[in-house]
Amino acid sequence: MKLYSLFITTLLVLGAPAVYAIDLAEMQAMALGNRQVIRQYMTILEQSEQDIVRARSGYYPSVDIAYTANSLDEAGLFEDKENSIAVGSVSYNLFAGFRDKYTLLSAEKQQEYEKHRLQSVKQDIQLNVALAYLGVTERQANRKVAEAAFQTLEKVYQDGESRYQVGLIGKNELLKFRVDYDNADITLKAADADLKKSVNILSRQVGSDIALAELDFADFKKLPPLMDKDEHTRKMLAQRSEIRALEAVIEVSAAKAEAELSDYYPRVDVVGSYRRYDDNYISGAGSMEDDELRAQLVMSMNLFQGFYTEATVARAKLETRSVQYELDELKNELSNQVTNLHIDFVVSLENVEVAKRSIEQAEENLRITQLKYNEGLERESDLLDAITSLSRAQYNEVAVLRTAFLNNFQLTRMIDGF
Repeated sequence: MKLYSLFITTLLVLGAPAVYAIDLAEMQAMALGNRQVIRQYMTILEQSEQDIVRARSGYYPSVDIAYTANSLDEAGLFEDKENSIAVGSVSYNLFAGFRDKYTLLSAEKQQEYEKHRLQSVKQDIQLNVALAYLGVTERQANRKVAEAAFQTLEKVYQDGESRYQVGLIGKNELLKFRVDYDNADITLKAADADLKKSVNILSRQVGSDIALAELDFADFKKLPPLMDKDEHTRKMLAQRSEIRALEAVIEVSAAKAEAELSDYYPRVDVVGSYRRYDDNYISGAGSMEDDELRAQLVMSMNLFQGFYTEATVARAKLETRSVQYELDELKNELSNQVTNLHIDFVVSLENVEVAKRSIEQAEENLRITQLKYNEGLERESDLLDAITSLSRAQYNEVAVLRTAFLNNFQLTRMIDGF
């Protein structure tokens, strides 16, 4: 059987009997719905929404009530021995040096940061699902190669036994076949185990049990197209969630610095209050009472608090500068990764054709060597070498195809493309 495009075609054939096949997009959607880490970051995002509500509180009036019961050792000139005071007040800030404005802006930018963090986690999970799926694909193709080598060596060993029985080969030649036959058996069993483990890894990434028969390997039917590096880099710088998250952090830090500058400005509040005095612990139960309504315009300003404001503002500005450095480093690092991934991707696409050609040559070499061996013109070691060369060529094809899809998935993640 000719093993052409082994990585792809055998998987499609093996996957065909499934009643319901799951493709990559479906598994990624399942993972986003099942994984607890998504719920964790969604909860953090909900917390940021409450922070915005808290930040808006500065635009609303404050309503307070208080009730105090007093007991003195003796009555004073202006206060009875037993008395109570009930107070209600409504205060509203007219000006606080733009603190409320920038506190709200900071909370909104913090929410934007949390949204980008959630997006980053979603992209990472989808990438991990894609890589785990690719791992299953690779292990299945490797198992097919191991099975083909085992079956070939089994036939060769059985033929060798027949030849040994009639004296055409010696015991040592038969033992050579046996050693390679046993090694193929061990390799096949290891490939079976690796395939089962890869399915378990995929199930973990999806957050649900996945059976091998359910997988739809059509996602690997065609090689991914070559991408333009410059365009990919441009999209990455504009769309990558980690970059946008740091940009939001810079805006958060800048807003915090502006909010802290409010301490240099006066604060103006308007207050309306009602005060009721009674010569009894219980308001309204005494013989004397006094009511007071008061309206106030209060202006206050801090003149000095031990350089606290200066240090706080300076710290906020330094944080902005620090995050800007971090952002620049991240952009440079990701741009470098795109360049390297693009180089690997181009090489892997070129190697696919080389690997396919090598399989054709190895298959022809095995066919010729088998014919010569049957005629007594080749040694047992030559036949075993030909079988080994074919297996190596097939494994190489699996490896280069895996690398091509791996680079494609990683490049997709670079632009948050899942």
